[in-house]
Formats: sequence, C-alpha cells, structure tokens
Amino acid sequence: MSTTACIPELEPYCLLRTSLSLFQKTPSELNDEEMTSANKQAKIEFDIETRVLNSPEAASVIITDEALDNAVKQVRERFTDKEAFEEELENNGLDMNSLRTALKRQCKVENIMEIIAARAATISDVEIGIYYHMHPEKFHRTEHRTARHILITINADFAENTRENVEKRMQEIAQRLQSKPHKFADLALKHSECPTALEGGQLGTFPKGKLYPEIDAALFSMKTGQISDIIETEAGLHLVLCEQIHAAESISFKKAQPKIRKLMQERARRNCQRAWLASLPSPSSPAL
Repeated sequence: MSTTACIPELEPYCLLRTSLSLFQKTPSELNDEEMTSANKQAKIEFDIETRVLNSPEAASVIITDEALDNAVKQVRERFTDKEAFEEELENNGLDMNSLRTALKRQCKVENIMEIIAARAATISDVEIGIYYHMHPEKFHRTEHRTARHILITINADFAENTRENVEKRMQEIAQRLQSKPHKFADLALKHSECPTALEGGQLGTFPKGKLYPEIDAALFSMKTGQISDIIETEAGLHLVLCEQIHAAESISFKKAQPKIRKLMQERARRNCQRAWLASLPSPSSPAL
C-alpha cells in the first residue's frame, strides 16, 4: 500500500476519480508508482477544471440543489448501505460536505463544457457525403462465417492421444455426426480438448483469413450446416461445422447517414471544446 501523500492543493475527490479511472482502484489501494501517475493526472485535470471555472462562461452556470442532490444520489447508489458509503468517504479523506463541494464543481464544469460544445457548427449533408465516399471500407462488410469445432490434440506422451488413436477417435465422432449432425455441440462438449468445448465448440464469427489456414480454407468452401472432413492443423485434428454464413454487405449512404452525422458532430463538438480550452489562461486561483 502506498504512503505517498496527495498533492496539498488537490481535492481528495479529484484524486479518487482519477485513481478509479486509471487503475480501477481507490487511492489507498495504489502502490507508489501508481500513486505518482494518479497524482500527476489528477493535477492536470484539476488545473484544466480551474481554468474552465474561471472562464467568463462560468458566470452564467448555476447548479441547483436538486441537480446536486441527484449527483450525490448517483454516488450513494453504488454502495450497499449508508454505513459502507460513509466508510468509503472517510477512507478517501472525504465527508458529505466535501463530497457535495466536489460534485458541485464537477457538475459545473460539465455544464460549461456542454455550452461550449453546443457552439460547434452543424454538419452538412455535403460533409457527410464526402466522408461516406472517402471511407468506403467503413461501410462494407466482407463475408463472415459462424463456426463450431471439435479438437483433439496429438501427443505421443499420452496413449489416447497418439496419432493413431486420435485419428480413430475423430473418425468415430465424424461417423456419429453423419447420422446426427444436430449433436455437434453435445459431442464437442464431450470430446473436444479446446476450451470452446464448454460452449459446444463455438468458435465465433470470422471473416476469411482469421483462423488456421487449413480451417479457413475448409470453412469458406462449405455450405450452411455442413460438417468438414477431418482437418489437421498445428493444434491437432479438427471437425468444423459451418453454422451460419453472413453474406458480404455494403451499407447504403441513406442507411449510413445518421451514423456519420453523429460521428462527425461529436468530433466537431470535441474540437470546439479543445480549441476553447486552449484559449483559456492558466488558473490563478481555485474557483467554485
């Protein structure tokens, strides 16, 4: 556990928030190296927030008691009971008053940044069209296939996994599947030596070129519901089921337009915020 102190001018809540964001730990759980990183990042964020709160735009933003109560409630609801909540506050150098002060500061910063983001220019249909035609790869999905497999490894150190015995076992499984292909998942659970056996041999959904070359070649030559011959890879012997074929698809401009608009508008909002932040003077004193 770290004994590194929080930088004096830094609010405990800001360090707590940064610690959880970076390491999913509270400050008391950080080692010295992690605490140094958290302190550094928290100081940067605190200074940026102070610049925001010292801006002319901050004067028009008021956080109501109702909004602040809701913010406190959201934090409180993360804990099982009041005692656990108050204990966690104390462990991080906070009480209810200091928490409310920190949350009021955070809410005000968020509201100011939303005001700045709203200044971003509205994205035009022409801009959306240009983006669509300049990034065709984003709107075309190649053929994908969903597959299951049964794997038995070859290992001469174990009698049942010698090549001869593995080939015999796989042939027996293949013969059973000829008459009962619907039993593939059950047989994978019973016989497969791959961790996917627990999910009935489910490999997932893949485009061409993502699996072992031998499996890839077989899978993309099969029909839906077809089971392969025995395939050998460096992992062992496999039987593969082509469970579903997802055809290649191109997304039309009309269908893609809302998604592109949202993406470009969010980018414009962030750029507007960055430019505004860069124009602010360095903080001279903390603000609320």
